[in-house]
Amino acid sequence: MQEKLAGPFGSYPALLREWAQVQPDKTSLIDDAGTLNWRDLADMVERLATRLVETGLERGQSVAILGTSSINYALVFLAAVRAGGVAAPLTTSASTEQLAGMARDSGARHLFIDAAKSAEMDEAFMPDMQHIALEDVRGWMAPAGTSAPDFQPDKRDPFNIIYSSGTTGIPKGIVHSHQMRWTQFAATGLSYLQAGIEIRSIASTPLYSNTTMVAFLPVLAAGGTVRIMGKFDCARWLTNAQADRSTVTMLVPVQYQRLMDFAGFDDFDLSSLTLKYCTSAPFSAELKGEVLRRMPGGLIEIYSMTEGGVVCLLEAHKFPDKLHTVGRPAPGSELRVLDDDDREVPPGTPGNMIGRSMTMMSGYKNRPDKTAEAQWIDPETGEAWMRMGDIGRVDEDGFVDLVGRAKDMIISGGFNIYPSDLEEELEKEAEVREAAVVGIASKQWGETPVGFVVLKGGARSCEEICGAVNARVGKTQRLSALYAVDEMPRSHIGKLLKTELRERAEHQTSTA
Repeated sequence: MQEKLAGPFGSYPALLREWAQVQPDKTSLIDDAGTLNWRDLADMVERLATRLVETGLERGQSVAILGTSSINYALVFLAAVRAGGVAAPLTTSASTEQLAGMARDSGARHLFIDAAKSAEMDEAFMPDMQHIALEDVRGWMAPAGTSAPDFQPDKRDPFNIIYSSGTTGIPKGIVHSHQMRWTQFAATGLSYLQAGIEIRSIASTPLYSNTTMVAFLPVLAAGGTVRIMGKFDCARWLTNAQADRSTVTMLVPVQYQRLMDFAGFDDFDLSSLTLKYCTSAPFSAELKGEVLRRMPGGLIEIYSMTEGGVVCLLEAHKFPDKLHTVGRPAPGSELRVLDDDDREVPPGTPGNMIGRSMTMMSGYKNRPDKTAEAQWIDPETGEAWMRMGDIGRVDEDGFVDLVGRAKDMIISGGFNIYPSDLEEELEKEAEVREAAVVGIASKQWGETPVGFVVLKGGARSCEEICGAVNARVGKTQRLSALYAVDEMPRSHIGKLLKTELRERAEHQTSTA
């Protein structure tokens, strides 16, 4: 199997079938309802794929999935790909209007939906699609022993569509090809086999998130076992990790923070953990350090986008002096840092990051205009790079330090203010657990920075904390206001929603 994974391209469905022949009785998937061995995984994927084709699925057509992550959800995802279709998981936290928009955009004829989401939807929700209950997929699939028509993927065939986590409008569908997924996850699966790691992972973020794929697709590619959690809960995650003797996990920063804050954390045996991954949101150096001290195994932070571009990796356990960075570009990834006139800046200078790699999207589904906007075309070579949307700087060792989101940069009185600089200063205060800074409109300065903090407790007020920080920073950086919140607004995978904070800041300023 190592030889197959080492190849430049292959069939992911065929790889799963081969693993089922090699280790039929080994557990492949686990959820709260039970387990599935590799023999039954392969059989059910074939039967579901057969039924999809029988009911009208065409090559390259999407299969929409809407519900809480489970074994059945995973089976539908894999069966869609096996049948020559495209897995199109939909974001459960989206509004009904957004869900309808995503479903239409995907072009799916089939909608697999669980009872909870079905109860939320109007009876007229997507009536032109065939609705199949996720809880009943085993009754819906073709008879035992059935095999789906042969499907040999082309490198350019779409594998899945991941919908972006935009807070307004209809999310964009990010299309990944079979070649992209093979390049991305065959290499990871191969590294597991070469290291001799027995892969037992926990997928604790939703299967509609690209983040979760790290704990799902490469683990199955390596013949491992995936536990699928329907909803993250510290006690359940710790219990599962201990009981399963989990070796690999992917968690977003807010999940790591919750585990570190969980009262009974140190009572659980996590000694089997070999590799811990993190991605999707800023991961503070302080939190990385705590995770390294208290959780066994290596810690790897992945910086990239669902759309692709540069992929940076920080092996935090190997570079404890670089925890403030997101690491260096991975092999096969390229990074440039440009000024506003698209000229490369010297090392150490903040600028707009662009990147490219072998793991870039095919484009946004039905949105060539948005695809073009997301790209930077090299005027000399015509090659496409992805605009990362971040402002960063590269240090003398090649490590990338993120300054902030390009759209979040504050221009006050003609000076650039990077929110991360002020957030770092706020988090130096003993009372501050977490900080976020946004810019709002100002008649005097054009924009002005406003801060939000989650407090640990202490005697000082926000006004006193703000005063202490403003005394340390330059005049152009000073916060105009600081507000305390019980918790920061976040997306389903823990991304800080600065749009909501900006709206709060504008409201509080207007009513002050």
